[in-house]
Amino acid sequence: MKDKKDYVLTKEILDSLRSIDGFPIGKDEDIIALSDPPFYTACPNPWITEFIETYGTPYDPNDGYNREPFASDVSQGRTDPVYLAHTYHTKVPHKAIMRYILHYTNPGDIVFDGFCGSGMVGIAVQMCGSPDPEFQESVNCDMPNVQWGSRRAIICDLSPAATFIAYNYSNHIDSDEFKQNAQRVLQEITREYGWMYETYHQIDGQIQYRQEIDGSKKPIIGLVNFIVWSDIFICPNCSNEMIYWNVAVDKEKGVVLDEITCSSCGAKSTKRTLERSWEIIFDKSLNETVKRAKQYPVLINYSIINEKGKEKRFEKSPDDHDIELIKRIDSLEFSIYSPVDKIPEGYNTAQPRQSHGIAYVNQFFTRRNLFIISGLWDKYQQIPNKIIKGLGYFSITAALRYLSRMSKIGTENYFKGGGGPINVGLLGTLYVPSFSVENSVIKTLNTRYPKLFKVLESFSSSGEVIITSQSNSNLSNIPNNCVDYIFTDPPFGGNLMYSELNFLWEAWLKVFTNNQDEAIINDSQYKDLFKYQQIMEKCFHENYRILKPGRWITVEFHNSKNSVWIAIQESLLRAKFVIADVRTLNKQQGTFKQVTTTSAVKQDLIISAYKPSTTLEQTFTLTAGTEDGVWAFTNEHLRHLPVVVEKEGIIETIAERQNYLLFDRMVAFHVQRGITVPISSAEFYAGLAQRYPERDTMYFLPEQVEGYESARLQAHDVGQLSIFVHDERSAVQWLRQELATPQTYQEIQPAFLRQLHQDSHEALPELSDVLEENFLKDDQGKWYVPNPSKTSDLEKIRERSLLREFGTYVQGKGKLKLFRSEAVRAGFAKAWKERDYGTIVSVGKRLPPKVLQEDDQLLMYFDNAVMRGGE
Repeated sequence: MKDKKDYVLTKEILDSLRSIDGFPIGKDEDIIALSDPPFYTACPNPWITEFIETYGTPYDPNDGYNREPFASDVSQGRTDPVYLAHTYHTKVPHKAIMRYILHYTNPGDIVFDGFCGSGMVGIAVQMCGSPDPEFQESVNCDMPNVQWGSRRAIICDLSPAATFIAYNYSNHIDSDEFKQNAQRVLQEITREYGWMYETYHQIDGQIQYRQEIDGSKKPIIGLVNFIVWSDIFICPNCSNEMIYWNVAVDKEKGVVLDEITCSSCGAKSTKRTLERSWEIIFDKSLNETVKRAKQYPVLINYSIINEKGKEKRFEKSPDDHDIELIKRIDSLEFSIYSPVDKIPEGYNTAQPRQSHGIAYVNQFFTRRNLFIISGLWDKYQQIPNKIIKGLGYFSITAALRYLSRMSKIGTENYFKGGGGPINVGLLGTLYVPSFSVENSVIKTLNTRYPKLFKVLESFSSSGEVIITSQSNSNLSNIPNNCVDYIFTDPPFGGNLMYSELNFLWEAWLKVFTNNQDEAIINDSQYKDLFKYQQIMEKCFHENYRILKPGRWITVEFHNSKNSVWIAIQESLLRAKFVIADVRTLNKQQGTFKQVTTTSAVKQDLIISAYKPSTTLEQTFTLTAGTEDGVWAFTNEHLRHLPVVVEKEGIIETIAERQNYLLFDRMVAFHVQRGITVPISSAEFYAGLAQRYPERDTMYFLPEQVEGYESARLQAHDVGQLSIFVHDERSAVQWLRQELATPQTYQEIQPAFLRQLHQDSHEALPELSDVLEENFLKDDQGKWYVPNPSKTSDLEKIRERSLLREFGTYVQGKGKLKLFRSEAVRAGFAKAWKERDYGTIVSVGKRLPPKVLQEDDQLLMYFDNAVMRGGE
């Protein structure tokens, strides 16, 4: 790429980018001012193609690339200084991401993240070239074949606040120059605004004085560290005001009482029964009267510097001087920029509006802190060096929550010790607590800056990362087949409302998220689960387009609802990715565990999927709808699955290598491409047994068997899958595993009942019927897993039974409340094969919505039938 000074973002260039989804909201001059081309733009970045042409390598189908899904344990804590440098809502530790990047890529490869947040992927690609020695040694021990060296990254987010934070994390800076400027700015702020944090030193309520040389006495001045503000409520009995701190906090026990007693009348009540006390005030920033919840300062924590220069902390209740100081500050006029934007209607923004009357950005701060933050922002704005200016803004946004009314006091820690008593509040919300804390801006930055300086000294960026602000659903400024690997951490449905949470930062930056394409479930934006899935599907389609064939995407996803997880999985499949491995990540223990069902509530999921090779797509185009197409897919899919996953001498049974999941993946590959599935499950299972070696219920390519058997000889044992029995399919899977050793009905039943957690809608057959339909019994009355030829015969008999059951559903009317899910799956599969899309849609509409949303196979058939005119 050319010299940086040759890149200029102009209004004419902005005009050429406005049609790209996610173009931010803001004035052109503010977008240009925030950007630092070519590596960062607060809008769609027009220089990405040039970045790829300079640093990338063209796709070569013969480059010999081959990787299995990453299935090793990752244990990276969230206490790394880099991780803690900013209070962005969610982050995956960069050292955890590094392990994925090292596994899937080579030095110089290009990594993409379309939901970059604070930019941990950007840090990770650079740190692969300059890891700290201890971490490098740990990785080399676990992953001896990795190649160290910097990679490149294209990172993208819809939020200008997110990309701005990512830019500062990834930028090449002179840490000494920033340190000098930051210290100078803070010294100037202290000289100009330090008086706002002065308070009289008191002992036992008495002001303390210092003897001067001339014999006079002057009050000893302390400097405020923080002030606790308390909500005020009205007693329902006597209507007098109660300062909540005074009546609700048991200082000896360090707890907030559930039941409080009015200090005026003695009446007892709970917080839920109390009404807030409100006041009408004139807001000078808005130049209008507003209604707000009344709060009162109840505790001041301050420091005195003794003769030896050592700091000692004290506490006091506010005195008349403190109250007068607050009134004096409140009366001052602003002469510099301070944001007064109205917060949007939304889920997170409703809480502070309803609880405290906060409807504008300035109202999240005390007048005192607003003055000083604005002063800081103004001083950094005057610095001509764009990088230093940006880092100054970064340092303020990193502390903004802590300096707002959202900061809270943990009463138990405060009175009894055991951790930091003051925190940034409830992350992922805009919640304003009843005991909010006004932290000193000066004190806070004096504490935070040395940590930030140390973090910046550890960076060594030199243009490895390019950042764009746009929707991941439209990447028209990125060419096809150019990215070597994708790691992404997408939004979690309705867990976090990023555009609302980022609004405070963006108000200071003057550039806002265009949330039209925000992937979220949010009533205020009229986005339900279906709309969320639509947007995620568009995003994954674009990710599929830019990823090189045969390469991998890793999706890290915190799953709070099964329906959201299924939506993510369905979006990936409809984008034509093939899922090869799904694991839950235990972040506390840093361990992975396979997910073998669609139910994985409240866990972090690691999804490994790949883009099929051009060879497979070309072969499948020629053989689609034939058995040759089935086995072409199966060959490639087996090649992408892990051969051996071992931990502590136990070899893991890989669910994806078992016949039922291989069949499911094959069916999905056909259905998502609108192709009829040419063979039944029985025929597929028989074909597997004829074509592929089987070991420990898993199927392998011939060239993979030797590696598995070698590991098997050295291992202590082969571990069993943990299967949650909730419907007929999972019951069969569990029985296949249990009956590796033949057992009688009497031996099986107690264990089966212990594992059974039947879905409420599931018409689960009796255990005896499940055994009859799927297994064989020997002369001694013991049930066993049949050999492949017998399995094929049983599958045909079972399929006829299921289709008879499905026929009754087709003939019936009204909602289906109790049914066999396996019968519906079998019926949908037959209808798809016969192109009878109307039957799929009509029966699908009669299923409970929750069942349809949480069953990946039923949803796959239903959605694709709808797309093909089934209604």
